[in-house]
Amino acid sequence: MSGPTTAEKRGTREPKGSPERATSGPGTPNPVFRVPGPRLLLIALAVVLIVAGGIWALYGSTWLRVERVTTSGTQVLTPREVEEAAAVPIGSPLVSVDTDAIEARLVRELPRIDTVEVIRSWPHGIGLKVTERKPVLVVEKGGKFIEVDSGGTRFATVDEAPAGVPELLLNAASAPSLRRFDEDRLLLEAVGVTGELPEKIARDARVVEVASYDSITLELSGGRTVFWGSGEDGAVKARVLAALMKATPKAGHFDVSAPTAPAASGS
Repeated sequence: MSGPTTAEKRGTREPKGSPERATSGPGTPNPVFRVPGPRLLLIALAVVLIVAGGIWALYGSTWLRVERVTTSGTQVLTPREVEEAAAVPIGSPLVSVDTDAIEARLVRELPRIDTVEVIRSWPHGIGLKVTERKPVLVVEKGGKFIEVDSGGTRFATVDEAPAGVPELLLNAASAPSLRRFDEDRLLLEAVGVTGELPEKIARDARVVEVASYDSITLELSGGRTVFWGSGEDGAVKARVLAALMKATPKAGHFDVSAPTAPAASGS
């Protein structure tokens, strides 16, 4: 009678009915791919329909198309001028409107515009929010007036100078400093001076005359003048000027070119 086999001795005999071990050799059954159930198919179909419907609503339907353009923030410009320059494509899908291109076109076509924001106003509108440049000086040329903003930009030519805006006189043609400081730089210096003036004095300013970099004079209402000197230390000069004018209300000439030693004279 033969004894137990080697496998039996080692306890490796597999019980009857146990599942076969997977092998990677020939004859291994292919993995089973389960077909999605009806519920998953319905969910996938619903997602596709929603996406397709959204795209059609945005681009293909007449529901979300540009029908009107509104403009706000204009003061000198008219809404019609702005809207004509904007050239918003009426009838186009609202989502496809290139707002950046419209903004760039408005700033290019209408230099009076400082900034503009183009906003989609769902479901049918485009809004144009305009901020216009403000003149702080005007330069007379050929009977017309060129408006200059606080950044030194010449942005518009008008027939009449706007009320309350002083005129800039550049008389620096023979100034030695013109070799170092050209007219554009002198213009910026004059703009800087107007920006430093206290509000009450700014309202009285009529002329800003620039003879050189360090020779800027203001003409105020009532024939009063202020020798400002250079544009340096503008904030200090403004405070000193306000105090000097308060202390000597009848003076006609003020000198704050050296703010540590101001002077007032005349009546």
